[in-house]
Amino acid sequence: MKRKGAFLLLMMMITVLLSSCWSKKELTDLAIVSAMGVDKTKGGKYHLTFQIINPGNVAGGIQGGGGSQSPPITIYSASGNNLVDASRRASSRISRRLYYAHANLIVIGERMAREDGINPLIDSLDRDPEFRNTATTVIANHSTAADLVKTLTPVDKIPANKVLKTLEFTQRKWGETVKLTLQQVMKGLQSPGEETVVAGFRLVGNHEKAQKLENLQESAPESTLRASGLAVLRKGKLIDWLYGGTARGTVWILDEIQGTDINIDWAGKKEAIAYQTVRQKTSVSGQMKNGQPRISIHTRVEGDIGEMEVPVDITNPKVIRKIELSLRKEIKKELEKAIKHAQKEKADIFGFGEVIHRSRPNEWKKLKPRWSDVYFSKLNVDVTVEAYVRRAGLRNKSYLSGIKENQK
Repeated sequence: MKRKGAFLLLMMMITVLLSSCWSKKELTDLAIVSAMGVDKTKGGKYHLTFQIINPGNVAGGIQGGGGSQSPPITIYSASGNNLVDASRRASSRISRRLYYAHANLIVIGERMAREDGINPLIDSLDRDPEFRNTATTVIANHSTAADLVKTLTPVDKIPANKVLKTLEFTQRKWGETVKLTLQQVMKGLQSPGEETVVAGFRLVGNHEKAQKLENLQESAPESTLRASGLAVLRKGKLIDWLYGGTARGTVWILDEIQGTDINIDWAGKKEAIAYQTVRQKTSVSGQMKNGQPRISIHTRVEGDIGEMEVPVDITNPKVIRKIELSLRKEIKKELEKAIKHAQKEKADIFGFGEVIHRSRPNEWKKLKPRWSDVYFSKLNVDVTVEAYVRRAGLRNKSYLSGIKENQK
């Protein structure tokens, strides 16, 4: 009996300690923010653009009398002296409380990133307990953040998801961009050189038409969003854009390549063989020699033959070896091009300073004050590449080789 009474008393005490629903939030009182754009006005104020989800429209798409289609999102904007001020002022236009827990995209206007930098923005968002620092960060390329956030997109009803998926699949298939969270951007800007890269996104077409439903009713929308380059940030400010091979070489060195295609010349024809990467790994190490820092980069790539525009006997091991050597040369050229460009801009976007710091902490104390201006720009970087052909698709003998043999 005593044991039963003690058990009941314990249960009653635990019940008192339960927190219940003291912090409950009714769904009908929340404005769920999926993306937020940040610009700077000519008057120096922060201009916030909120992409808010219309739950009913996302699920159904067709609303009410006449069968007219309604947008899946609603846009609200407000300006203020700082981010908190602008966010508070937006409440006068919205009938619900702004809810940031599902905001998975931050878009920063190019003008703001170039002139004022993103450090104040990062500080504000990092302090907010509701805002997740796992949100993806992009910079509007030759555009404002408001234009990107307001754009309606086909296929993906919520435009924020369109941006996130585009970054993900572009990184996985092409390799000229990289999807970074707010936390990763913060880490890059806190590195010894205080430089990092952020994915760029561009609005292609008329920005006014991009905000109208008529744009989505066309089979080939005139206004669309697309991934565009890598933004180079130094001390939080935008200083340069990287495109093409320079951007891909940068992603190689950062070991963020998930997949890409390498084209090589063969038999006098430009880009005759397409090579698809399957696995790749890049490692970076640092040393000190005669008081000078040195960096070694080693990249190992495995992939498949995706296409051949000329007859090639890939059953011959010597031919495969020659293809692999050409691939190594092409990849090495991209990596070295990215390094030379970064050294010209004196922007250690690869984190070489952090590599030296980890491997030679005592020597790093002497290098740190003049790292970007002196040491990085003249840094000796040794690049080695291994590339291997593992498969050739569903056939070994080239279809073009068979045609050539029949013509003899």
